[in-house]
Amino acid sequence: MDYNRPNQTLQPTALWRCHSKLRFVGFELYFDDLERARRFYTTKLGLGTIEQDPTHHVKLAGGDAFLCLERKGVENYPSAEKAVVFVEVPDLQAVVAKFDSSEIIGRGLKAEQPWAAIRDPEGHTVLLLQER
Repeated sequence: MDYNRPNQTLQPTALWRCHSKLRFVGFELYFDDLERARRFYTTKLGLGTIEQDPTHHVKLAGGDAFLCLERKGVENYPSAEKAVVFVEVPDLQAVVAKFDSSEIIGRGLKAEQPWAAIRDPEGHTVLLLQER
């Protein structure tokens, strides 16, 4: 494998072996309306709440990692706004059925790994991937 060739793709297992000391533990997105964001991620995607401080953040369980929904402006080290959340689901069609057509911004149902892109209440892209 030549890691300097930009069009080469590593299979996930090879990638994990190359970076075995690296493990993602969580991700954070910023929101104006924290409660609306919490309802979206718990109701539509079925994530469980790990901890909640309505004035600051909501931490949600997502497999071996967490997703933190944080109120905009509470941190002194905010990140840039660009973010995409990737979520692997066991039944893509069933999850997509929970969304209005206005929330679905793209689909690749015939792709090697079928996917659908949705928007959360504040415009972050959530890419749903069919579990392999």
